[in-house]
Amino acid sequence: MNREVVPDPAGLEAVAPNFKRRLSGVTATLERVVPYQARDISIAALGPGLAAGLPRLSFADLRHFWRAPPGRPARIWHARRNVEMLAGLILRDLLRMKLRLVFTSASQRRHTRWTKFQIARMDAVIATSAATASYLERPSTVIHHGIDLTVFHPPADKAQARARLGLPELRLIGCLGRIRAQKGTDVFVDALIAALPSRPGWGGVVLGRAVGKDTGFLEGLKARVAASGLADRILFPGEVATSVTPDWYRALDLYVAPQRWEGFGVTPLEAMATGVPVVATTVGAFPELVVEGVTGNLIPPGDVPAMSAAMSAFIDMDEAAREAWSAASLQRTRTDFAIEVEAQRINAVYEEVWRAAQR
Repeated sequence: MNREVVPDPAGLEAVAPNFKRRLSGVTATLERVVPYQARDISIAALGPGLAAGLPRLSFADLRHFWRAPPGRPARIWHARRNVEMLAGLILRDLLRMKLRLVFTSASQRRHTRWTKFQIARMDAVIATSAATASYLERPSTVIHHGIDLTVFHPPADKAQARARLGLPELRLIGCLGRIRAQKGTDVFVDALIAALPSRPGWGGVVLGRAVGKDTGFLEGLKARVAASGLADRILFPGEVATSVTPDWYRALDLYVAPQRWEGFGVTPLEAMATGVPVVATTVGAFPELVVEGVTGNLIPPGDVPAMSAAMSAFIDMDEAAREAWSAASLQRTRTDFAIEVEAQRINAVYEEVWRAAQR
């Protein structure tokens, strides 16, 4: 898709602003869900640095927003950051544009007075998890992020999936994402160092990059791996394009989400959608995604012995038990976390806002 997807901005029913130029988790989730929302309503994204193929409009198109779209009492402005909430408030309350404001919160911390001020003036609020909702001082609708199951799916043959990536003939435990202390990458590496020596045939993959001051953190991890004698079994492939990350999930037998802190955290869902069970820390939305003893295990953040024990227990399972966890992980994402479900639930919030505006 390109700009011609929205030939008449005056007819847009909803706008998803994105005011951050650099790629972030918030931007990525917007880019995934908006095309699915567009199957049922007229919606476009607004802002710099958006993915090609996303329905979008320009800032010049805002001139159409003083009038409501045909058949609607107002247009939805769906913000996901403070700056986007502020823009919506200016457009609605100062410039008197025909807008209703929706905000999605993924934060799990006490909000500042300024953020509370803005959230209180939204027409509706969405929380990405029940944990997030508990920090909001107003009613919200919990809508978990969804996964595109046409992109994230199990491989026909896991050994071939590993071979295509040039990986060794090992069963693999993986972790994907930015390499830094907040993400718990050091806990993951130390747990591998503890679990793998007595379990030949298994290895680990630390996929991602470190930037700035975290480059020294990464070098320290590599040095610990080298000192353990496991450099041929604990691999650091670096960062890969998001378009090929599904291939890396498909090469794994177990995924680990070792974060010390997280807002939502979509990687466990991406892993589960490829049929990979998950060991995750009890942060973010992870306890709402992983079913203990069914699709994986939950452990305290920062706990190397607990993570190592969970890895070891999975490795030591018989093959039938591991396959049962894999099947349960896949079924859970298909039932509860498909991207279509997320889009439908967001659009349902819009419909409620529109109904309230007509009362």
